[in-house]
Amino acid sequence: MLKITLATMMLVPTIFLLNQKILYQVTTTYSFTLAFISLSFLKQDSYLKPLSNLYLNLDPISAPLLALSYWLLPLTILASQHIMNQEPSQRQRTFLATMVLLQTLISLTFSTSNLTLMYIMFEATLLPTLIVITRWGQQAERLTAGTYFMMYTLTTSMPLLMAILFMNNTSNTPTLFFMSTKLTSSWINLMLWLACLAAFLAKMPLYGLHLWLPKAHVEAPIAGSMVLAAILLKLGGYGMIRMMQIMPTMKTDTFMPFLILALWGAILANLTCLQQTDLKSLIAYSSVSHMGLVIAATMIQTSWSLAGAMTLMIAHGFTSSMLFCLANITYERTHTRILMLTRGFHNILPLLTVWWLTANLVNIAIPPSLNFTGELLILSSLFNWCPMTIIIMGMSMLITATYSLHMYLSTQMNKPLTNMITPPSHTREHLLLALHIIPLLFISMKPELVF
Repeated sequence: MLKITLATMMLVPTIFLLNQKILYQVTTTYSFTLAFISLSFLKQDSYLKPLSNLYLNLDPISAPLLALSYWLLPLTILASQHIMNQEPSQRQRTFLATMVLLQTLISLTFSTSNLTLMYIMFEATLLPTLIVITRWGQQAERLTAGTYFMMYTLTTSMPLLMAILFMNNTSNTPTLFFMSTKLTSSWINLMLWLACLAAFLAKMPLYGLHLWLPKAHVEAPIAGSMVLAAILLKLGGYGMIRMMQIMPTMKTDTFMPFLILALWGAILANLTCLQQTDLKSLIAYSSVSHMGLVIAATMIQTSWSLAGAMTLMIAHGFTSSMLFCLANITYERTHTRILMLTRGFHNILPLLTVWWLTANLVNIAIPPSLNFTGELLILSSLFNWCPMTIIIMGMSMLITATYSLHMYLSTQMNKPLTNMITPPSHTREHLLLALHIIPLLFISMKPELVF
């Protein structure tokens, strides 16, 4: 585990020392090598722990998310290449170094063995993300988006810090992930749970704490959007699953308000998607609705629901990242994200229409896909917990299908605008989209890799 972390860190000085002519080739090759090494984490011995030491620990909960984050690093570099080539050399290097630093912090968050270290790394990921949004964002409102992002995350993570210090104090040791906190007072238990859940629910985000997400997505550059949707949202789910291991056991009824808010929030976010005019904002709100299902599944705390939450998180990571890439490819040609103005792409770039259709079908959770496996597990566990949730889930799936097809039809159908001069699609873009969908198809055939 330490080997791959050190290798990732060493990419930062490499970026600044490379010749400009081979900067992207070497960086992409290096990060792809790291991605292929990280695939070995998916198959590991749960008992021998050869990849763990005193501070870093790898288990079946963190391994899939770690592999996902490493796989997305070269993809973010590929996606940003066109827009970054127009900037001066030093800024390109700074951007790449920021992305690698963010990746290092994310991998450390997923592989720490105690709660204090996880909190430090969890908060440290804020800084590179903020730099990427506010420096390389696309519009003047990017500073407002950065402020929202910081305020929501920092406000909710303060109680988490207090809870961690309290738990470390009661156990006289840093709280490890496999030890359980035992407290007598039910009020203390409840306060600890609320403090710990707040930070992760805002990161997921739970409907109501979600306002920073569409803002951040709309203003962020493509690499920022990909990392935000695919990995940083998953830090919330990962944190919640970890808290379940440590915190005193509570009845599921205690989490009823969060469960109801997550399920209703999924429907409300889906309805919001139907009235979005901005393509990126639409995809961002669809992330809110999918994460609502993950929150609900995690709160139930059964083995099926946790397997479903994990599967949907991985599937959503690939799907939403692919949708943002497609939105970016459209934006680079039209210089607008308004759905009414990005129409008729089927006539101009027919091959991209195939990618749009694939991405939207996977987003709907069409049967053989990994999204379907995750949603089916979550649906079964929710239905087992309370049969009435089948109505909410049914409505949610129906609206998801509606807005996905609406997005597909509005970007592809009708006549294109007459004054649009569109350059053809590049091999780089098709490779980028293929590298999103191929892993998703492979994991769909063997979903136990991420359970």
